[in-house]
Parts: sequence; C-alpha cells; structure tokens
Amino acid sequence: MSKVYLVTGGAGFIGSHLVERLLSDGCAVRVFDNFMTGKRKNLASFLPDIELVEGDVRDLAFLGQAMRNVEVVFHQAAVPSVPRSVKDPLTTNSVNVEGTLNVLIASRDAGVRRVVYASSSSTYGNSPSLPKREDMAPEPRSPYAVSKLAGENYCRAFHTVYGMETVSLRYFNVYGPRQDPESEYAAAIPRFITALFQGRSPTIFGDGEQSRDFTFIGNVVDANLLAAKTDRGVGEVFNIACGERLTLNQLVATLSEITQIAVHPTHAPARLGDVLHSFADISKAREMLGYAPRARAHEGLRETVDWYRHAR
Repeated sequence: MSKVYLVTGGAGFIGSHLVERLLSDGCAVRVFDNFMTGKRKNLASFLPDIELVEGDVRDLAFLGQAMRNVEVVFHQAAVPSVPRSVKDPLTTNSVNVEGTLNVLIASRDAGVRRVVYASSSSTYGNSPSLPKREDMAPEPRSPYAVSKLAGENYCRAFHTVYGMETVSLRYFNVYGPRQDPESEYAAAIPRFITALFQGRSPTIFGDGEQSRDFTFIGNVVDANLLAAKTDRGVGEVFNIACGERLTLNQLVATLSEITQIAVHPTHAPARLGDVLHSFADISKAREMLGYAPRARAHEGLRETVDWYRHAR
C-alpha cells in the first residue's frame, strides 16, 4: 500500500492548495478537517481523489486513527486570526496548542516520518529590527502568536526528545485564490479586492503605513513540499516569504492599478495585536530547503485578482 500524505486543515485556504498540488504530483492524500474555518467548496473538485476524515485535532484518539499508513503530516489546522484570538484566546489555545501537541503525539505513535508545521511571522512581534531572521528572539503580541510559537517549541521538543523529524515554517501574510473575503477576520488582500469589485471603499486599520511581506500561496506550497523532503533543517524553523514588502497604502494602489478601479480607502483605528512591520530574511530557507519564491508581489496579486474577478 502506498504511503499517505495527511493534511490537517486541508479544507482551508492554504491546506486546499497543498492538497491540490499533492494530487497533481500523484500522491495519496488524506484530509483531516472539522470545517470550523475550512470550507467544503475548497475541496469540491478534489473529493473523488482524496480520503476525507471529518474530525477535530483536539480529539487525540480519533486523530490517531487517521494516522494509519501516513508518511508525512502537513499540519495546517488552526484558528488562524490575530483578532479572533484576542476575542477568544481559549479556543485559539485549545486548537492551536493542544491540537498541535495531539498531532505530534499521534504522529509519533503512528511512526510518521515527518511533520511539517505551519507557523506564523506573528511570532516575531513588533521588534523594530528588519528583516526578521529566525535567530531573533520572538516577541509575540497576541494569543495567536503565542499559540504558534508554542507549536514551534513543541515541534522542536519532539525532535529533541523523541527523534521525530519536524520542520516549522513561519508564513508571512499568505494570499491567493480561494482565500475567504467574507469573514469578519478576513485578511487584507481578499477584503480589499472584494471591496474594489463591489464599488466599496476598502477599510485600512491604522494609517496604512504598516508593511507586510505578502507571500503568494504557490510559494507556500512549494516550501511545504521542500520541507517534507529536505535532508537539512530537521528540527529547524524557516521564514517563508518573498523577502520584499509593501505598505497597505501601496497594496491598495497596486490593486487599483491591476483592476483599473479608482479607490479611496477608509481608515479605521489600528487593531489590537497587529504588528507594524513584517519583512523576512529568507536566506536560511534558500540555503537549507532550496526555497525560492517563484511569484513576486505584483505577479501574485494579478493572478489573485483574476481569480476573484472570475469567481464573482
């Protein structure tokens, strides 16, 4: 029997893109999701080709059953929002911390070869030092950031104590097709694009001079597949980004240029827990994983705008 690749949170934005790539590479794919934040429509075109297990990562016994014959776990399942974590830190902790610990325990007990963990650039916090390097001291500012850092530390500990192969990837502001624009916790890019197409003024929290290293989804999927195969970097943490940044004001201007829609954004008060600047040094991922972002900001934004234009 061929080995299986398990994607927790596989019905989510990032997870579903990872599922799609794995299937295109001819892999056997099992998705584990409770649809708390994931969407069935993200998997609709893949359902005949995947094994779907509906479950919660907080259920260790059921998660263990889903690990049979699994070679690699891509652990994407999470409550993914800083504002949501500020509003409900208990759920964020139970899913992101306890759930990650359960994934590691179930993987260890099932003899899984490797766990690739989805972490976040939010772990760096508001340190003024740029670009962010993996050897910087974390300064998490939100319950979400704390939960992601805890997951990294559990991965490192399981590698040290049990010899498990783990690789943690710190994602920087991932965007692309299928990202949900409707949630009250939606990310900036899908919210801005949707507002433009609906003739509304996009809302920027703060003055818009905060900057982000926006990372196209295809780059993130590439990084996950590299992390699953690398002989280097086991037990390590890697920045996954483009190594360039845009302010939110520049982002809106770029989207206006791509869509050919004039826009005058509305500004609202800055949100609790948000960081001012996020910009990655990706040299470690280049050197140890062979990672190189194929889609830069303008290219990725154009592809994303085209998807939302046709999805309306």
